[in-house]
Amino acid sequence: MASTVTTSKDSAATSRPGYGRLLRTRGAWTFLLPGFAARQPFAMLTLSIVLLVQHTTGSYGAAGAVAAVTGVSMALFAPYTGRLADRHGQRAVLVPGVLVHAAAGLALTPLALNGAPLWALFAAAVPTGASVPQVGPMVRARWGVRLKGSPLMATAAAFESVTDEFTFVVGPLLATALCTTVDPSAGLVTEAALTLVGGLLFAAQKGTQPPVAVSADGHARVRHASALRVPGVRVLIVTFLGIGSVFGGMQVSLAAFTESIGEPGLNGVLYGVFAAGNMLAGLACGAIAWKVAPRRRLIVAYTALALAASALWTADSALLLGTLGLLVGMCIAPALITGYTLVESLVPAGARTEAFTWLTGAVALGQAVAVTVAGQFEDRLWDGAGFLVPMGGTLLALVTLLALRSRLAGAPRGRTVARGIGHRDPVAVD
Repeated sequence: MASTVTTSKDSAATSRPGYGRLLRTRGAWTFLLPGFAARQPFAMLTLSIVLLVQHTTGSYGAAGAVAAVTGVSMALFAPYTGRLADRHGQRAVLVPGVLVHAAAGLALTPLALNGAPLWALFAAAVPTGASVPQVGPMVRARWGVRLKGSPLMATAAAFESVTDEFTFVVGPLLATALCTTVDPSAGLVTEAALTLVGGLLFAAQKGTQPPVAVSADGHARVRHASALRVPGVRVLIVTFLGIGSVFGGMQVSLAAFTESIGEPGLNGVLYGVFAAGNMLAGLACGAIAWKVAPRRRLIVAYTALALAASALWTADSALLLGTLGLLVGMCIAPALITGYTLVESLVPAGARTEAFTWLTGAVALGQAVAVTVAGQFEDRLWDGAGFLVPMGGTLLALVTLLALRSRLAGAPRGRTVARGIGHRDPVAVD
């Protein structure tokens, strides 16, 4: 009788891709669960800082500026973190990173509570942002190793985007609840604790991390050419900056809007609705067998996003704002997933982890700038003026995308590329 036992890779290659089969990949849960906890900084950090600093200073402008310093610091250091992970391994980067992040976040908290000057908050915000663990790109790299050559890689790309967005459902709700019902500092303290525990548990999963490539003499060897040299990556960075402007503008503007109507507790709910739309659309994207080329999908999705974001500033009720936020969220996921999918056709295998961190950093940078500008708009203009930031950011990015769309054409490889995760071919280090 023929054996029915197959390896996960063989099974994946001969069956129709799906989330169920993806999650049965051997070893997947060992990095997915701790990775989820370690991703919370990206979902909780900015909002926790905004709520804490706004409580202690009374200014959304000051709160947005501190959060922006954190975001800019993260954006600048994220690609460097990706290079270090390629060169020395993920564990070697994560362990010191999460320790520094937890310590920096816990140092920022008493400074804010004790009315420290703005420059002191900026000084604490720099290491807090620079040390945010780049778990999302690292998880994508692990999927690339586990699923190399499998049709499940496209499903994994969608699954990772859905996971990112699920953190944006949980994170803002948790941060808002902690800051408004427990203590203004509770969100940041919890974020630091989750980062520490989740990051260390994730780093402990040595069996699933991508092996470090080595030369014949046993020294680490990786390509030194930066992913930033690829023209298409630069176009994607601009588009992801626009997506970051939506996240940052929504965080500040929703907080200001709910406070102006006397319902600050609705902030996390409305942001959760926005993130839920993102997550649901991401699930749908992963379940569809796309026949449309990724470049065209990105243009269509981004056009829809810019149009939806342009309507946010017109909302005059929580119900209408929630509806528009849901629509905006549903437009973000297809753009994000398609952008990550394009990386494989644009970037050589040895530079893809770095490329993922550039895109993640672009979202963080766009978010940081948007938080600052939206905070100033809310302080100086009318309630809801901060929603002009997502409109402006996405429209500018859309113009750039349309003008430079030809640079998103990948080099011919003799096959159709429809995946979004990859990594170099490594030589394992014993």
